Amino acid sequence: MRVHVVSDVHGAYDALARAGHGADALLVLGDLVDYVDYRDPEGGILGRVLGPEVSREFGRLRTAGGRDALIRFIRDAWARVPDAPAVLEEAVLEQYDRLFGALTAPTYAIPGNVDVPGLWARYARPGLTLADGRVLEIGDLRFGFVGGAPLPPGVEPRTSGPWTPHLLRAAEFTAAVKALDRVDVLCSHVPPAVPELAYDVVTRRAESSSADLLDVVHRDRPRAAFFGHVHQPLAQRVRVGRTECVNVGHLRATGTPYVLRW
Repeated sequence: MRVHVVSDVHGAYDALARAGHGADALLVLGDLVDYVDYRDPEGGILGRVLGPEVSREFGRLRTAGGRDALIRFIRDAWARVPDAPAVLEEAVLEQYDRLFGALTAPTYAIPGNVDVPGLWARYARPGLTLADGRVLEIGDLRFGFVGGAPLPPGVEPRTSGPWTPHLLRAAEFTAAVKALDRVDVLCSHVPPAVPELAYDVVTRRAESSSADLLDVVHRDRPRAAFFGHVHQPLAQRVRVGRTECVNVGHLRATGTPYVLRW
């Protein structure tokens, strides 16, 4: 059995189309949408709709770590766009049309924090499984899937503005993880809460991770835990007990999938 695993596609249509070549199945672990392109301020939805200056400032504020300032800035930027929710949805659907259309192998997909899972049902078809919150058999192994990213305890999801990241209340994310039955392979968008896996050496900050996912690693001792989210991790892989915890890579940057064989 040969399974390819990708994450953090961020609009890399051609790389996603190639990722399924030669695979019995393709796992897509979220962040299909190219919302902001940190390397090209004119790219991504922000750069194309709001302009490169907004995209640059968004990147600066995110790196600085000021969540409230970032929310205020982007809310005010979108407020200057007539019918911003419709403009944004059209831009997201344009990307999803191409991304879901690029899938060539039987695919199991979960959303990341930069996705709009409410739009995914329209793309459901034979050969594309929306796997979030499910345990599914692929070959003779049980794969458990959890999408999105958890907010810190006590922090509520942002509901103002046209763009709402797929961030879950801490209790909601915990419930989704704990609902998984025994798994042989754990698949998520964010990493288990292992410091070397969560720390991004470019942004110089710990990105979102989950202690609940780490609990599943200790509980089930799966052969592997796959994830993405952290684009430039301090460590791409860390062994926890018998489990190989692997950041499968930022597909937009690497262009290649992680390959699992058994």
